[in-house]
Amino acid sequence: MKFSTFHLFHRFDGQSFKDVYDYHLELIELAEELGFDGVRLAEHHFRDYGVVPNLFTILAHAAARTERIRLGTGIVVLPLHNPVHVAEEAALVDVLSGGRLDLGIGRGYQSFEFEGFGIDLAEARDRFNESLEVILGLFTRESFQHEGKFYKTGAEVALTPRPVQTPHPPIHVAAVSPETVTMYAERGIPILADPAAPFRKVVQAAETWQTISGQRADSLVVARSVYVAPTLEQAREDQARFEAGFDRSRIFNQRSAPIDSRTGKAAQGFEYYQDRYLKGGSVSNDFRWEQLEVIGDPGRVVEQISVLRDAGFGQLLCDFGSTRPMPLEEMKQVMRFFAAEVMPAFR
Repeated sequence: MKFSTFHLFHRFDGQSFKDVYDYHLELIELAEELGFDGVRLAEHHFRDYGVVPNLFTILAHAAARTERIRLGTGIVVLPLHNPVHVAEEAALVDVLSGGRLDLGIGRGYQSFEFEGFGIDLAEARDRFNESLEVILGLFTRESFQHEGKFYKTGAEVALTPRPVQTPHPPIHVAAVSPETVTMYAERGIPILADPAAPFRKVVQAAETWQTISGQRADSLVVARSVYVAPTLEQAREDQARFEAGFDRSRIFNQRSAPIDSRTGKAAQGFEYYQDRYLKGGSVSNDFRWEQLEVIGDPGRVVEQISVLRDAGFGQLLCDFGSTRPMPLEEMKQVMRFFAAEVMPAFR
């Protein structure tokens, strides 16, 4: 099992934008020092829920501040970008980092972001699939031409620069719904499983992917909220404390939901996510403890990760508290404890 850290770049009250970037860049450097295998950064637009609109810009900066750790996107929202730009920027970061880029991609879901770009959320899946075809074409062919419904290159073009990794940086598609998992398993493209889906659903996704693709699933990534404490009692107390101080409505609300503004219902292609964000993301502490989060003392956390590993996941993307206003030194201690007490069991 490999381990990466997840960085939302959420901007809390009282923080400047530079405060947010400095905080996470220091944690990225620490992740390398502690022996984590990679980091992944989230893209968001138009509000404080993630203040990195272009992941490649900050990954290029992180490449200059690190030497070994993998640098990943988690994820690039393809429908909001020109796919030629995505391929170019990804290749550039791969070159600058010495071949350390992991390319996580997805179709997105936040209606507020799509409206800001003037893009119909109901087109997200079709835009994503066409965009992926363009990116793969640019990565794998010496010259490429495309004219589709949403994108076109005009003349034949050649990707410049070309990535260091061949045929291209590893690609993971954000997926957990059966339809999406099946779609990309048929193509042999690994998935990055949703952190908001219960254990049973991500395990089922891995099993489905492996059965349909005919491949070992150890290339798959699963994202989880992760917290380890010296004792079970402290872990449960800390979880309750975190939840009591967390305003979930800032994240789970109408603006975050995949809603078609014309109908007020789930946008076409997002029926699987109906109500997830409109219910306020309200789940009990017991549900999170038993079915959602990797949390507990070191022994319990090792057992939970082992379940994910045995299902076929090869990498755990650890969210150590992206929506918690945790002081830098406290967050560093959380990461250090996990690296010392949990990671050695999988090395």
